[in-house]
Amino acid sequence: MTPTIRRARNDDEADLETIARIINASAPEWPTSVADMHWSDDTYPGTIRLIAQTEGRPVGVATVGRIFMYPSDYDGLWGSVDVLPDARRRGVGGALLQAIAREAVTAGKGFLHLSASEARPDAIAFLIRRSFVEIDRHRIVRLELADAERPPVTAPDGLVLTDLARRPDLVAGVHRVAVEAFPDIPGSEPMAPGDLAEFRARDVDRPGVPPDAFVVALDARTGEVAGYASLLFLVGSTDQAVHDMTAVRHAWRGRGLATAMKRATIAWAIDHGLRALETGNDEANAAMRAVNARLGYRRKPDEVTLRGRAAEAMMEP
Repeated sequence: MTPTIRRARNDDEADLETIARIINASAPEWPTSVADMHWSDDTYPGTIRLIAQTEGRPVGVATVGRIFMYPSDYDGLWGSVDVLPDARRRGVGGALLQAIAREAVTAGKGFLHLSASEARPDAIAFLIRRSFVEIDRHRIVRLELADAERPPVTAPDGLVLTDLARRPDLVAGVHRVAVEAFPDIPGSEPMAPGDLAEFRARDVDRPGVPPDAFVVALDARTGEVAGYASLLFLVGSTDQAVHDMTAVRHAWRGRGLATAMKRATIAWAIDHGLRALETGNDEANAAMRAVNARLGYRRKPDEVTLRGRAAEAMMEP
């Protein structure tokens, strides 16, 4: 049966609750919530959400909007397609993909980016059949904390560690680190931190980013920010978080600072009763993946990002 697709209202709590329920059932590794969608709309307006129904029952959802880490004029949009397990292989996902591709073309964008877990080879195959190609692969790793020993936290010589709860005045310095470090992060495209206001909204003031776990390293002599590391709670969780970012200025690399800051965030997580931390790095980011391995993180299925031409995705495969 051909699904009926309608645009959700971003101010309709019932629509957003339906979207969150279907996403969380389809891809529990990437949970969302109504509050998280409100944050996204407040920070990056313009996201379009669609709901697919068969026989009056919502069975699938799709979203399309700006890729947070790229400039607004980037020639591609982020997309997602989620279908309840019992409604798959009935044309719902294909219809939703066509719909968000149409929205991308209407917005004047040439490409769509979608992600899928390596644990879902059917989702990856779904996109490949529609001419999407893999452009990024993130190695996802997890550290179980229940029986983990609290690591020692010592700053390398010439540095001191603090956090944004104690030093909220350091945000501008943290942004300067991001401006220097983000373009160096391996990936298919260089990441852009945005201006200070955008950086604050996305990476500092976002709900779920605890300021006392936002570790900042200072040059002991000059007081300048040398690096930072931050955590972000998984949506809906109070005991699981991800390493949102670890960044170090050029002059302070190769001295163990990234490891020291990650140890500080792990110590914070243990002190606050978290049961696990996760992180992911591009497969080409050997240096950070080595840090994670030394700290005891264990491999999970990769996260694969695929890119396809929006005009082609509009066509029936």
